[in-house]
Amino acid sequence: MVLLAGGFGTRVAHLLPNIPKPMADVAGHPFVEWVIKYYVSCGIGEFILSTGYLSETIEHHFASKPVPSAHVLCRKETTPLGTAGGFLNAIEALPEPRNGWLVANADSLVAENPNSLIDSARSNNWSVAILGLEVPDASRFGSLKIAADGTLKAFAEKRPGTGLINGGVYWFGPGCCCNFPANKPLSFEVDVFPHLLSKGLRIGVVPVSAPFIDIGTPSSLAEAESFVTKLKKKANLPIYNHDNKSPATA
Repeated sequence: MVLLAGGFGTRVAHLLPNIPKPMADVAGHPFVEWVIKYYVSCGIGEFILSTGYLSETIEHHFASKPVPSAHVLCRKETTPLGTAGGFLNAIEALPEPRNGWLVANADSLVAENPNSLIDSARSNNWSVAILGLEVPDASRFGSLKIAADGTLKAFAEKRPGTGLINGGVYWFGPGCCCNFPANKPLSFEVDVFPHLLSKGLRIGVVPVSAPFIDIGTPSSLAEAESFVTKLKKKANLPIYNHDNKSPATA
């Protein structure tokens, strides 16, 4: 699984001096660590972190304080490559797995098991699948336009009101990355998905209604601790003492 952790986090930079956004302290641990722990609870054990801004901070943390049952590899981008560009950079030197790639943001989390996304992609023969999140206010994120067969038609402009937004969790089937545009930097929403649609590839959307947090604004960052506290109970996430790698009391 690839986690995208290369952004600058400009909207919350004043709250996180000299700290990359995914490393924001939430309930005593970096937020990205909670993301990894959640996906470990879903049965995922291999992680590649696509890093950029202050990448050494992230790499040092996971080298010195590994998460049990998780193997974490950091791949740094030397220049800003965009979300899709960072993903390609992260997997460039690795053999593509036969079953494809699961990709998610490191500064947000949808508490939905991603296996449902993978199963839907395979059963519907989709080249790509996007986790669509039902939210009461889509004004900050924009919405997904979906066809009757459940495939993506387009990304809609941001507007107030209920909507189905891009949850930031993707599944790319085997060989799909060969169809990405060649330009850099490369964005999933702006460049990759429209390009794949123009080439006739089927991009499915799996709608879910699930707990969600995105720590990209001061207000949402302030809500992160409450979100993680509830998630720990729901997903039974362990709190590890990094010194001895054993579960500790929350």
